[in-house]
Amino acid sequence: MNNIKILEVKKQKTMLDNVLEQFNKTADSMNLNANIRKILSITNNEIIIHFPVKMDNGNVEIFTGYRVQHNNALGPYKGGLRYHPTVDVNDAKALAMWMTWKTSLAGLPYGGAKGGIQIDPRNYSLSELERITRRFTFALGDNIGAEYDIPAPDVNTNEQTMAWMADTFMSTKSPNERSNHKHVVTGKPIGSGGLEGRDRATGFGVYLTLRLLFEDKNETLKGKKFIVQGFGNVGYWASHFLNNDGAILIATQDAHATLINNEGISVEDLYEHCKPRKGSTKGFEGATEMNPDAFFGLECDFIIPAALGNQITEANADKIKAKVIAEGANGPINNEAERILLDNNVTIIPDILCNSGGVIGSYFEWLQNRNGELWPLDEVMFKIERKMTVNFRRVEKLATTNKVDWRTAAYTIAISRIETAYVERGIFP
Repeated sequence: MNNIKILEVKKQKTMLDNVLEQFNKTADSMNLNANIRKILSITNNEIIIHFPVKMDNGNVEIFTGYRVQHNNALGPYKGGLRYHPTVDVNDAKALAMWMTWKTSLAGLPYGGAKGGIQIDPRNYSLSELERITRRFTFALGDNIGAEYDIPAPDVNTNEQTMAWMADTFMSTKSPNERSNHKHVVTGKPIGSGGLEGRDRATGFGVYLTLRLLFEDKNETLKGKKFIVQGFGNVGYWASHFLNNDGAILIATQDAHATLINNEGISVEDLYEHCKPRKGSTKGFEGATEMNPDAFFGLECDFIIPAALGNQITEANADKIKAKVIAEGANGPINNEAERILLDNNVTIIPDILCNSGGVIGSYFEWLQNRNGELWPLDEVMFKIERKMTVNFRRVEKLATTNKVDWRTAAYTIAISRIETAYVERGIFP
């Protein structure tokens, strides 16, 4: 009989593994109350919904949607909805936990949630996406609400998605109550109660944290070369503001192409190229295609991963030559890669700080709807910049004082605020 050698396959860590490891590392370092640690290590609610939708051809398809609510000690659950084939309950749990830390760090009266539908939206018409969105919203029912759980756009969702959601949810209420539920979602179009500047808030926050970081080194962004993974809403707006300050975009990567031009890629030309192509950068004449595996190893001053999670791993971290990474996406660096990067003296601006401009903008939209106000763009951007600058300085100060990396400092501030709420209020009953 032949001897069969069984090879041990190393299980790849998920985003949930990463966020729990990050949480436990911080909980150990700050000696978090053991009972509160138990509460924060799990989610409050995990909602899985299967729902039918009639397609344009008359056939019915069954879709699976998720909404995970991690914690609401500080206020209503808050978090995006993404439409992507990889959406599952474990990824939603990880992203919901990150949202709890993000809203707490930002000093907002929110908790954390996340969700979405397991779908590739490119395979469906606009009318099908509308029916899918409306049916999902109806199926969620009272699991969302303006004072309970407030969704927002995320990967492959946008202001149109939020307009459909808001209209559907409001239509389930009595006529005299409908206008009171406009803030059930944020990230809506301006004409449907959206906030001026909400579209650029996340990308602006990425730009702002980079600007503040270089200002601390008595440097400007002028002439700095950078690369961006993901040229969607966050990648575009971050590049737009950086380019306006003199930084040079030399390479981009998305699911369709990896482009390079060492002389500089025109941010606005690339944006115009992508608009009629469902966001694809492929075929852009202002740059040439390169080997995607070499992308993160390009010579540049900083990197903005603004696509999906777990993009920088132990397999490519050692190739990185940039000394700064600004996390435009949620969880783009796994923990093994982070250890390598920190050993190589790379500064990582963590996602819960770097891309928090979006949820801060969402908070202002929520307040605007709640109070029946309308704020001009310059006032909105001033409010976002002021709040993010305060948060940046707090993280920077703790990282310097405690001699820890920026992620540990950000987590410590965020979790401490939630711990204080539980200690002061106690556990019911």
